[in-house]
Amino acid sequence: MSDARETLPEQETARPPEDDSAAALPLNPREGVLPVVIPEEAIPRAALATDPLPRVIARLALPAIGSNLLMTLFVTVDLYWVGTRVGSEGLAAVTTSVFWVWIVISIAEMVSIGLTAVAARRHGEGKHADAAQTVGEALTYSLVLGTLIAIGGTLLLDLLFAAMQTSPEVTELGRRYLGTYLLGAPLLYGFFVVDAAFRASGNTRTPFVLLVISVSVTIVLDPILILGLFGAPRLGIAGAAIATVGTRGVAFLLGLALLHRLGLVRFSLPRLPTVATISRIGLPTAMTGILFSLIYVAITRVATDFGTPALAALGIGHRVESWLYMVGVGGGAAAAAIVGQNLGARRPERAAQAGWMTTGFASSLGLVMAIVQLAFAEELAGIFTDDPAVVLEGASYLRIVAVSQLFLCAEVVLEGALGGAGDTVPPMLASTTITLARIPIAIWAASRWGTAGIWWTISLTAVARGVAMLILWRGGRWQRKSV
Repeated sequence: MSDARETLPEQETARPPEDDSAAALPLNPREGVLPVVIPEEAIPRAALATDPLPRVIARLALPAIGSNLLMTLFVTVDLYWVGTRVGSEGLAAVTTSVFWVWIVISIAEMVSIGLTAVAARRHGEGKHADAAQTVGEALTYSLVLGTLIAIGGTLLLDLLFAAMQTSPEVTELGRRYLGTYLLGAPLLYGFFVVDAAFRASGNTRTPFVLLVISVSVTIVLDPILILGLFGAPRLGIAGAAIATVGTRGVAFLLGLALLHRLGLVRFSLPRLPTVATISRIGLPTAMTGILFSLIYVAITRVATDFGTPALAALGIGHRVESWLYMVGVGGGAAAAAIVGQNLGARRPERAAQAGWMTTGFASSLGLVMAIVQLAFAEELAGIFTDDPAVVLEGASYLRIVAVSQLFLCAEVVLEGALGGAGDTVPPMLASTTITLARIPIAIWAASRWGTAGIWWTISLTAVARGVAMLILWRGGRWQRKSV
């Protein structure tokens, strides 16, 4: 750390010039297998409050986007093996399980997003020991939550699938996949804290290097566990869940060791004020994710009436959309870091400019993705299955939701930027209200236009969410938020 930082008066140390940070906007993202150490002083640092914004955004966003896309590559390969070897029922089982997985992840995001906002602000104020203490408390808090989720989810497993009224074949496969995933919840929750701690400190490169190695391993491991290759037991769809949980578990343990070596964590039991602050900031976003998942459970119930191809198509559509979504998550990670630290440095105008600029960069890729989905819908759906009915339905979904790709990154990036400012309630209210409207609209639209009505409901409400985030960011209320 720079000695110059120590000489500044407390009120002027709002931002250490050589520190940057990025938020962990979680969702599907990131792993690690081998103990790769990148010392903090060896990493080129961008001064978030002074360097040109395009350079700062690129240096923060590109590693985060790369990490997210690597994980998306793994999940895409995972779905490929399930779809081509287990069949359309396997695709439907993963699809219906994922909506419950989203709830599990959303609760993990509560700690991750809250930790990111608090730790990034403390780093920006030059209080690095306080940031490390917060990471340690958040870690213990997260592991306790993960254990409770593992126990509760396992006990409720049958009820989760009964709520969606899936077929017996899909239900049985789904129980194997989701049940295995839930058992690894404590490791997953620890992983999110480790990832948030690195990114809040400004280190996006170490998670990326770990991810490059681990994803390469897991892509090979996935078919071995699913198909029972090279003498391994044939685990089928459960093997896919084991590969995901195992990879993140290894990333958690190795990442924790690296955090300790770099002095970015101080192990401690959580104090009530820390838990309250993290939860206050992260809970609105977590509630948004939980409600979003429950709404999709209801949408799934509507799609179930149209058979397994509709459920499988929903899963294919989400997987293809995740490619662009992860670009948005990486951009949101950069925006959250820049916004959080520039607010700490009392430069709200620069924070606002960073949000707009990052949104523009990410949204340009949304235009590309929209064109690709319109032009190559059948080919994209055919990656995951050779079932003609599923390919037809999947192509219909991809074409209809293509328009929403133009607004997806605006929604994700600006929601991340608002989270970096600690202003998470308005995005939650806007996103939840719009997403809730999907249920009655989808029921009505499905009765008139079948699955196309469901797909159009998803597409147009996604557009509305993007517009809502643009309005909230332009309003500027977030600039007056204290953390």
